[in-house]
Amino acid sequence: MSVPLLKIGAVLSTMAMVTNWMSQTLPSLVGLNGTTVSRGGTSERIVSAIYPSPEEGWQIYSSAQDADGKCICTVVAPAQNMCNRDPRSRQLRQLMEKVQNITQSMELLDLRTNRDLQYVRNTESLMKSVDVKLKTASDNPRSLNPKSLQELKDKVTQLLPLLPVLEQYKTDARQISRVREEVRNLSLVLMAIQEEMGAYDYEELRHRVLLLETRLHSCMQKLGCGKLTGVSNPITIRASGSRFGSWMTDTMIPSSDNRVWSMDGYFKGRRVLEYRTLNDFMKGQNFVQHLLPHPWAGTGHVVYNGSLYYNKYQSNIIIKYHFRSRSVLVQRSLSGAGYNNTFPYSWGGSSDIDLMADENGLWAVYTTIPNAGNIVISRLEPQSLEVLQTWDTGFPKRSAGESFMICSTLYVTNSHLAGAKIYFAYYTNSSSYEYTDIPFHNQYSHISMMDYNPRERVLYTWNNGHQVLYNVTLFQVIKTAGD
Repeated sequence: MSVPLLKIGAVLSTMAMVTNWMSQTLPSLVGLNGTTVSRGGTSERIVSAIYPSPEEGWQIYSSAQDADGKCICTVVAPAQNMCNRDPRSRQLRQLMEKVQNITQSMELLDLRTNRDLQYVRNTESLMKSVDVKLKTASDNPRSLNPKSLQELKDKVTQLLPLLPVLEQYKTDARQISRVREEVRNLSLVLMAIQEEMGAYDYEELRHRVLLLETRLHSCMQKLGCGKLTGVSNPITIRASGSRFGSWMTDTMIPSSDNRVWSMDGYFKGRRVLEYRTLNDFMKGQNFVQHLLPHPWAGTGHVVYNGSLYYNKYQSNIIIKYHFRSRSVLVQRSLSGAGYNNTFPYSWGGSSDIDLMADENGLWAVYTTIPNAGNIVISRLEPQSLEVLQTWDTGFPKRSAGESFMICSTLYVTNSHLAGAKIYFAYYTNSSSYEYTDIPFHNQYSHISMMDYNPRERVLYTWNNGHQVLYNVTLFQVIKTAGD
């Protein structure tokens, strides 16, 4: 019995009245590493949670299944700048300013009080002495001779600085009264906000959001491979290195490896920089260096399951270098493959052999003389580098700017320069092809590396010394179980 296919339904909501304090109260709401959302039959991988842009701020994720069995993934997000216009948000900002002002006033009062109290303590013995002499003079006026009178005047003069201290005490007392009134008003405003928002139990809400995230992930598991229908605007991560190079994260699914690798240049390079996280890569910090035993050629490298796969300089040999052990695990010749700028992409750069990975494994894109310079796709066994299957696409490699694999389909760009678009797709599952028209913005006008990461579902590119990401939109279908 055939299994029916259901197009994924689409729900994308916009929350216009989400305040800034809510995002602070629920920080865990932003953190999904690339979220798949169905939209009008298409599934879009949203990575704004990892690489946010000023226009994006995804907050709450949920999933459900309707009565017909369709998987519905919902994303609720604040519209741009809407939070800033929320009157409650403005109230809270004003309250925070008042609290800060009150805190500063209290600190100042405390400082002055401690200083003045110390002065009073220092003059305490002098005040007692004056008090004794005054009592003596009062009880026996004849005992107050000119010398004693002068001593009393001198001591009273020493006490005169206490007068401004006492005046300051009066001022501080009035200030304390004003602070007390501010605190009372602040309490009233907070009570009003509490009554207005009392319907929300934020601990419970946070728990519900976590459950919804789990349901969304479950929904995402049903979203498998799909057909590329769109590429987002570029997201520039960093500007570093020369005009040519490559950078990547591990493409193995699943993987919790967050390291980032950077390989500058395309000619006889051996130095690979390994960063602990994307944030470290962006800042250029916390990295270690790997010195490869053999130099590389081109920029078509890929990291798969903790190992770097690259083309050995001036050869058609593929090398598998293991980062943890810092050793070559295996190397194998790609039989008949051109090298040393025999069949490069249109930009040159010894890009004869392009290694890549997708949801279905490890691939090599190259060409041979018997294939008359047309692109050849070979699926490789990751451990031995043995060729498992090969396809001749019939597309001339020198006419391609770059290429990448998504779901066993090779997508080819028509140029590495400005105005480039994805205009050819070869489907290995059916050994068929079609011409496409998928534009994308080549922001820095010279792409020397473009690879798809199936774990994050984004395109990594090296564009004229800039490391850039693109989100992708995939048209997807799911199969219902039990039919």
